Order: sequence, then C-alpha cells, then structure tokens
Amino acid sequence: MRLLLLSRNATLYSTSRLVLAARSRGHEVTVVDPLDLRIVISRGRPSVFRGDKAMGRVDLVLPRIGASITNYGLAVVRQFDLMGIPVLNTALAIARSRDKLRAMQLLTKRNIDVPVTVCARTPDSIDLALAHVGGPPVIVKLQQGAQGIGTMIAETTQAVTSLLETLWAMGQDIVLQQYIAEAKGRDLRAIVVGGRVVAAMRRQAKAGEFRSNLHRGGLGVRVDLDARVRRVAIAATRVMGLEVAGVDMLETREGPKILEINSSPGLEGIERTSGVDVAGAIIRHAEKHLAKRKHRKRSAALDEERRHARIRPGEPPPSSRPRRLAGSGS
Repeated sequence: MRLLLLSRNATLYSTSRLVLAARSRGHEVTVVDPLDLRIVISRGRPSVFRGDKAMGRVDLVLPRIGASITNYGLAVVRQFDLMGIPVLNTALAIARSRDKLRAMQLLTKRNIDVPVTVCARTPDSIDLALAHVGGPPVIVKLQQGAQGIGTMIAETTQAVTSLLETLWAMGQDIVLQQYIAEAKGRDLRAIVVGGRVVAAMRRQAKAGEFRSNLHRGGLGVRVDLDARVRRVAIAATRVMGLEVAGVDMLETREGPKILEINSSPGLEGIERTSGVDVAGAIIRHAEKHLAKRKHRKRSAALDEERRHARIRPGEPPPSSRPRRLAGSGS
C-alpha cells in the first residue's frame, strides 16, 4: 500500500508512530504538509501537485488535519476524494466533528446525550442562555478548537458577559455549555477505529484546572469501558461519519454525555496510558478499508461486464427494447 500521511510535522509523536506502524507492515509511506500541496481544478481532471510535479500514485490518504489549517486542509482531503483515492476520514466527516455546534446538533438528532449546549449571538440573549444551561459556572467554547484550546470556564454572569462580548467583537462564534460538577474534572477518552473501541482512558484534570487534557497536566489511567459507554462512543463516531476518532465523554448519573469528537486524536497519551498499539490498529483498519474499496470496484466492474454480456451484438440495450403488449398476438 502506498500511504500518504497528511501532517504538518513529520516528527510529531502521532505522525511518527503511524509511519513506523505502516512501514513495519511493509507499506510505503510519504508524509506531506497539506500546505505544501497545490490543488488544480479542471474539468474532469482534478489533481494535486507537490512543487512542479503531480502527486505520484497514492493508494490511501490518512489525514491529520490540525485546527489551524482546517479550511485548506479539508480542501486538500476533498480533492483526493474527488480523484477517487480512498481517504480515512473524509473532509465532510472532519468538518462535522470540528464544528462543535454542528456536532452537537447531529448527535442529539440521533438521541445521543450531550451537556446542555446553547448558541447565542447578542448581549440581550445572555441571561436567557445562562438559564438554559443552569446558570454559572458555565463552559464557554469556540466553535472551532481542539486539545482544550478555546475552551474556558466563566464563574459568574458578569464574567460570561465580558467574555462573550470580547469574543464576539473578535468575530468568534461561541457556544455555552452546561458545567457538570459531578464529573469533578474527570472525563473518558475512547479511541474508535473502524467501528470498534480499541483503547480507552480516564483523565483527571490537575488541581486548579477544569480541562483534563494530558498535555495540560491531566493524569490518565487505563480503563475498561462498560458496554453502554462503548456503544455511545461508537454511535457518536458513526454519526460524524468518521473511521478514526477520539471521543471524549463525561460520566454522569444519567449515563455518558459526549463532550467532543476529535478526527485527529493524539496517540501519545492513549498509547502510553493504555499500553495499546493504537497506531497499528489504525494501519490495520486502513488495509481493510482499502481492500473493501477494491472489492466494491471489482464487483461493480463485473456487474457491468455481465450486463453488457447479456446484450447480443447489434441489439439495443434491454431498457430501450419495445415491450411485448399483452394480447397483441405477436
């Protein structure tokens, strides 16, 4: 398999682990920064160039698109999709998960629980928005963000007002989210690959911090998820249309609530905490995904051959032949 790994930095832990996992299974891997690629759009011939040359043969694209390059990164992923190259996490699926409000809307439509979330855009609506989420403290999130960036806590109504007005003045779209005190700074991270939870951990925020992300000082411990939590994580990933995802959930008396779904989950924390070869699981799924695509193409080609074989030389196709009328005597 010729694998193209889209990543801004080949030395990142997650990128290097995926490269090693793929090469250990005999695959050829190329790591390319999406910003170094040029999209060429022409009638019937979409293509991607690197420098002055078109990209060589690629069997599958594995995107690791960071939040800082979301728009152009998604355009690159979409271009490969248009070229008929299998992509492990499509542009549409990444975009769904990256937009927090859209993700919450899609999840709740499928009856998957989330913390109460409100989108507001004017100062006059702040008090009513706070009432919906149970009042302060409240979580304030930028609609685009990852790894805890753009996620804040506001302890009072005045703090909420000041924060929202500042963010609105900067042209940012935000959501308010219910603060769930019973979680006590803990959440669950599940890695879902190909419709299966391959690894999980419980994260605990450090003292004085409400975000449990490990790179912010949180502590991770391996955990075996119960069947209900696994089902929710897998269902949430399917709603987004993702093949690979990190699903963050809060444990509550009512059951798990989805916080966020990450289309490019970091592998360092989960691999070291769980002891699971997550990179290897992703590459093995990439192999299966590619094999299924090839099988579907072969099946479609065979069906087309059989259809044409049923048509005798010189005969019009079945759909255009005149039908025999009942009782016509002919």
